[in-house]
Amino acid sequence: MELRVRGDRAVLKGHGDVYTREINPHSLALGVELADALHEWAQVAAALRRSANDPSEAATVVSRRGQQLASRVAGVMGTPVHYVDPVTGEQVVVPPPPRADESPRLFAGVGDEPTPWVTGLVVAGFVAAVVIVAMMALATALAAETAGWLVLLAAVVVTAGIAPSLWLARKLPIIRWVALGAAAGVVLSWFGVLAVVF
Repeated sequence: MELRVRGDRAVLKGHGDVYTREINPHSLALGVELADALHEWAQVAAALRRSANDPSEAATVVSRRGQQLASRVAGVMGTPVHYVDPVTGEQVVVPPPPRADESPRLFAGVGDEPTPWVTGLVVAGFVAAVVIVAMMALATALAAETAGWLVLLAAVVVTAGIAPSLWLARKLPIIRWVALGAAAGVVLSWFGVLAVVF
């Protein structure tokens, strides 16, 4: 993500030349106070660029304030921010600040509380059963009406469609059990799909 000044407004955009869409900070979940602070900083930077006075000391203040705001944006968004200095044009990567309450964890988003194995595995088993029934219903319905290769194609489409969501959900504290069950259900249902086709 890049933070830069466009005119007298602060804008954010994806880092790199392929990202051309600039986003108003008010349209992101930064909070009104931070978004307003970004625009105020951009107005000061724009006024500094337009002035004919020697901007050396003021430029230092504007640059420092911009880096502070970039650090706050990085902290809120949880991603490094490429800060483009509005006075010098220099680009600096500002990493998100480390959180004081954050300790190294095996899985992101998982707290220090004990893992609910029994409840989680029950939920995962239920979800796996639902996914298996749904995949088998799809396979048998298609096998009765169409060719076997269409059954395989439909199973591939369903598997490919659900895989990205399951991958993203694997680290979320509660949803990871649902993702585990759905993944197990998809894998086990493939044995049934192959049995229906062949």
